[in-house]
Amino acid sequence: MLTVFEANVRKVVIERRRYLPNTISLVVTFYVIFLAMFLGISVIGDPATAEANLRFAIVGNAFWFLLLMGVSSMGWELTTEATRGTLEQLAMSPVGLRAILAARMVGTLLVNLVITSAMLVLTMLTAGQWLSFDLPLLAAVLAPTFVAVVGLGYAVAGLALVFKQIDALLQVLQFVFLGFAFVPLSVAPWLELAPVVKGIDMIRAALIEGVTLSAFGPRDWASLVLNAAVYLALGLLAFALAERRARSRGLMGQY
Repeated sequence: MLTVFEANVRKVVIERRRYLPNTISLVVTFYVIFLAMFLGISVIGDPATAEANLRFAIVGNAFWFLLLMGVSSMGWELTTEATRGTLEQLAMSPVGLRAILAARMVGTLLVNLVITSAMLVLTMLTAGQWLSFDLPLLAAVLAPTFVAVVGLGYAVAGLALVFKQIDALLQVLQFVFLGFAFVPLSVAPWLELAPVVKGIDMIRAALIEGVTLSAFGPRDWASLVLNAAVYLALGLLAFALAERRARSRGLMGQY
């Protein structure tokens, strides 16, 4: 598994570097979206709440990018593998397709986390607003949040395995993830049942309000960990059912 993880992380890094114009255009797109938010808040918004709104937009935009790339990339990855004719080879690997996907998802999340960190610095410089970074708290919250992202990635990968072309669905998911990243639990408490929203809300409180690790109680951590475990289990179940269907219909080697 260590070899599989290293190989897939290296693959993600190589593709990001080899197709650098595409990577740059991706970052520029999200930066332009932030600039639109920045101008809207600065020109139209209430000056009294402009600073808080800018910090909110910085965090929301960063996590929207991270969530979108972490989940949607699995659908694109499997579609690409099927197009290249290499999907069946991955499925025949001794470690199994699920393990390869897990390694690739973690590698994708780590690479995108580095890109997101650079985007955060760029957007903070643009807005002139600086967030509060508590690294132990961020690490403690990001770990289970990423577990939930992996679960969502498995579900999307399962759909791509059976239906191949799911571009329209991924476009719809952009707006769903936008809500996950920007709507706080104080406005819609029921969103705590949705994937990753609790983790994003906790990180938002830490980055914007400077909340420390001790400020979160057992209920917060239990909700975060339980949410991650449930969505990982659901994602694995969805992928297992999709993989069984794809194998029974002979879809692994076809596009």
